[in-house]
Amino acid sequence: MKFTAKIKDIGRTLAGSLTITLESRQMDTAAALELSQVEELDVEIKKHRKNRSLDANAYYWTLIGKIGDITGDSKNHIHNIMLDRYGQLDRMEDESLIPFCIRDDIDYLEFPYPHLKPTQKTLSKGNKLYRWFYQIKGSSEYDTKEMSHLIDGLVSECKEMGIETLPPEELERMMSEYEKRYKKRTDG
Repeated sequence: MKFTAKIKDIGRTLAGSLTITLESRQMDTAAALELSQVEELDVEIKKHRKNRSLDANAYYWTLIGKIGDITGDSKNHIHNIMLDRYGQLDRMEDESLIPFCIRDDIDYLEFPYPHLKPTQKTLSKGNKLYRWFYQIKGSSEYDTKEMSHLIDGLVSECKEMGIETLPPEELERMMSEYEKRYKKRTDG
């Protein structure tokens, strides 16, 4: 178990052993109680430092920003294009697609949410044209395989534009970390 904490109190027992009291908003009470029953623990206490290495999501948004710097498009615009090309359609519980119908003159690529994939199907109402879309799953909901596909597609497009990307082994390491966090999030 790993968590961030603050030393709240330091003391000594009558037998001379050091006692340290930690305060943490991240520590799970049930897990702490379970560990309190263990005879001996391995403990490492060190100064907290924010993780400086890019995770998969941060890397994705860094590359989105680099494309935006070149094209002049917003991050939402580029993100929606990448989701359209490499993302996964969202589905309801019965596995059916989630449809949307909006006016054809609205720039759906600027939406922060929902993410939409246009279809060829349109509808005329009065003098307005409407287009049918399907909802695309937001990248924060992607499993490792889906996120890997999204990032691979983005990296490919960046390379075509001459944007520097991470070496494959660093990308693989990042995706391995993403998978660990994803499993932790879905298992617990």
